[in-house]
Amino acid sequence: MKKKNLVRRGAFALSATALALALAACGKQEAPPAAGKPQVSVVTLKTQPVSLTTELPGRTSAYRNAEVRPQVSGIVQKRLFTEGGEVRAGQQLYQIDPSLYQAEFDSRQAALARVQAQLRTANLLVQRYKPLTESRAVSRQTYDDAVATRDQANADVLSAKAALETARINLVYTKVLSPIDGIIGRSAVTEGALVTANQTNAIAQVQQIDPIYVDVTQSSVQLLRLKSAMASGLLQQGSNGQEARVTLTLEDGTKYAQEGKLQFSEVTVDPGTGSVTLRAEFPNPDRQLLPGMFVRARLAQGVAAEGLLVPQRGVTRSQRGLPTALVVNAENKVELRQISADRAIGDQWLVTDGLKAGDRVIVEGLQSARPGVEVTATEAKPADATPADASAPAADKAAGGANAAANAAAK
Repeated sequence: MKKKNLVRRGAFALSATALALALAACGKQEAPPAAGKPQVSVVTLKTQPVSLTTELPGRTSAYRNAEVRPQVSGIVQKRLFTEGGEVRAGQQLYQIDPSLYQAEFDSRQAALARVQAQLRTANLLVQRYKPLTESRAVSRQTYDDAVATRDQANADVLSAKAALETARINLVYTKVLSPIDGIIGRSAVTEGALVTANQTNAIAQVQQIDPIYVDVTQSSVQLLRLKSAMASGLLQQGSNGQEARVTLTLEDGTKYAQEGKLQFSEVTVDPGTGSVTLRAEFPNPDRQLLPGMFVRARLAQGVAAEGLLVPQRGVTRSQRGLPTALVVNAENKVELRQISADRAIGDQWLVTDGLKAGDRVIVEGLQSARPGVEVTATEAKPADATPADASAPAADKAAGGANAAANAAAK
């Protein structure tokens, strides 16, 4: 009996010891491993000159635009141009029937010759009467009447010359000329059509399109911000002064090869749209640009001498929609900064407030970074290394760790 009790007690003691060891082992396995510092990638900011541009929609318009209207009435005899062709200033475009105007010119010439003959007669009469008046052979009244007749004939000559000049001008106007160099459009009349002097509708239109204008609109709010930034020194005027450089993107998305210059901006704001019209001038030697085309103009507005560019992936929005960034301070702790991001330049934001040169902005690992948390910061990889590629090895490591734990538990 004693031996049996000793055996039972020994077995019980061994079981208790094994159970205690098993519980201790389980306790060790259930204890979580110590967490390390979050890994983040940062970009160290530095100031650099940044050229600021604005892209605005616009329309092209002719450099010169002349509507051709007849100056005299009559029947169109000839059209002397090719529609859509190039014409020169002074080139004849139409011929209006000159018959009536030629007859009027001839009549005015005859009238002038008649009054000129009357003037010569009046001059001779005055010359004869003058010595006779001195010898009292002719009365003073007769002499005065002769002088008045001469003066009247002289006035008639001047009037006849003016009428003849009017007739000559009307005869010249039967030849309708191009007022400017340019491209002429389609004709609104054909041979045999009746046209009237200074009619409402133009019979043709000539447009000079080399160079050509591009009119764009900019909001008055943007204009005020631009002027304020220049006045405060945040922006510097370009080297060309008022003639800022302008480039174009055409309707099909292609870039226009020629570079233009800004000519002027309106001095008043359109009350309906709240915008200001800007006009740029572009060379157009190949006539690629036609009046009325829709384009997008990129205007160089100035230079931010000490601009701060922050990658867009490092800028987030708060619940109120305000832009924020996470910064690693000198103690390697995360700080939340509210920033002012005025505009996007490529894949970066131009930041004007909230950050400074030397700040380390977190661009990768934002999910694990929290304000006040100490992190391990490394400089971000080049832009071609995407966050997805960078996170792939970490996922593999996590998967490997999970597999090892499962294997240990199975054992």
